[in-house]
Amino acid sequence: MNRQTKAPPTEDKRWRLVDATMRRHGNRSAALIETLHTVQEVFGYLDEGALRYVAASLRVPLSKIYGVATFYHFFTLKPQGRHTCAVCLGTACYIKGAQALLDALKQRYGIASGQTTDDQKLSLVTARCVGACGIAPAASLDGDVLGKLTPDELVNRIEEATRHDA
Repeated sequence: MNRQTKAPPTEDKRWRLVDATMRRHGNRSAALIETLHTVQEVFGYLDEGALRYVAASLRVPLSKIYGVATFYHFFTLKPQGRHTCAVCLGTACYIKGAQALLDALKQRYGIASGQTTDDQKLSLVTARCVGACGIAPAASLDGDVLGKLTPDELVNRIEEATRHDA
């Protein structure tokens, strides 16, 4: 497919940023990960229309695009909540109670790892290691690492963060 004739999935002006990323890398397949990062940054997630557009624009099979998007944990194919909690499942955190943290969040919010609450306030993910073994069990909430957590402390921190959301 000719790059010049491929139109973005919508008329949203944020597609200009995506196109600029692809141009900056010569519209080559080597621009794939950088382009997916840009899509994720400007839209918050990678939907099917975006993946198809990137595939056609960079002349990369859609199957490869999906492979990359699902392999790297940074990418998400679903809209995320306004807040994200990442529970560390590294060895130290797991031994010191990470599963209890996950169980408490599942009980309180009704979601498991990889899911978002129905009100779109909270997304829950797991991480292999957040690099905070000395303060295990650890989790990050909106990028801030919290350590030596109990299930109640983590739920309280999330409640605090989401209290003022519309």
